[in-house]
Amino acid sequence: MINLNLHVNGANKIMNKTVLSRTVFALLSLGLIAAVQAETVFITLEKDNALAVVDPGSGKLIKTVDIGQRPRGITISPDHKFLYVATSDDNTIKIIDAETIKEVGRLPSGDDPETFAINPSGDRLYVSNEDDSLVTVIDIDQKKVVKQIKVGVEPEGITVSPDNQWVVSASETTNMVHWIDTKTNAIVDNTLVDPRPRALSFTADSRQLWVTSEMAGSLMVLDVKSRQLVKTVKFAVQGVSADKIQPVGIIIDNDNKRGYVALGSANRVAVINAQTFEVEKYVLVGQRVWNLAFSPDQKRLYTTNGSSNDISIIDLETQTATKSVGVGTYPWGVIVKP
Repeated sequence: MINLNLHVNGANKIMNKTVLSRTVFALLSLGLIAAVQAETVFITLEKDNALAVVDPGSGKLIKTVDIGQRPRGITISPDHKFLYVATSDDNTIKIIDAETIKEVGRLPSGDDPETFAINPSGDRLYVSNEDDSLVTVIDIDQKKVVKQIKVGVEPEGITVSPDNQWVVSASETTNMVHWIDTKTNAIVDNTLVDPRPRALSFTADSRQLWVTSEMAGSLMVLDVKSRQLVKTVKFAVQGVSADKIQPVGIIIDNDNKRGYVALGSANRVAVINAQTFEVEKYVLVGQRVWNLAFSPDQKRLYTTNGSSNDISIIDLETQTATKSVGVGTYPWGVIVKP
């Protein structure tokens, strides 16, 4: 009798599994269960004149696509449908379909565009024109220049606050950040910072602006309301000379728990407590780490390593680089599509 019950129970389990499998298959066929899609990482290759496409799940380069002369800055539209890529030597910003990786348009960026920022609504692009000491404001829908704003010498880093109140441009030679009102497209204030500011990032609540200084080897935290310095963070990596510590790219998580700074030729990413501003750790990555991007869930960080021609994938739970992926010559910018 016991053996008979076991046989019946086993048969029922097999039948249940079969029914479940058929049900799942049917639901998938009807589109009622969405397949989980891994994000795609896009990297500009400055020396290859190309865009690299990486599947971070498998840790493999999917393909490279010719994109134009000297691509550097890259971002994605808020709806994730389009990539914007600055091809500096073409004096334009190309609009790329994020699915087909085909060019679908161009924006009049001014001369030698390098870095730029898109506003939260996705209808304005703000471009640094380093040689002309200008910020160019572009209406994306109309594909036309709205205004050009005179800023300091050699503007590079640029960002838009999440609340869309401010555009801030960093001038490398003037050692200054310029606060531009998005409603008037006029500079309303300037803040002196450490020598050669390179990159900027607002916290998610738009209350702080973080600015890196390549020459001083520092990070400056500014209060947005007063536009004054709150804290200067200095970096020191054991076994690495001070001249190799060159802070560049910067990114802060949405919860304002940690910020991450690429330290250039120090080949490290600094992990910073966003509440205490203490450096918690230095993560070893590839050579000459330049720019950074989060995965959509902010559990991973992707870095472009210009001299080792690869990207590093950092697990943010363990704060360790788990994988490197060769992508091509001189990777510069990076963006992630969900």
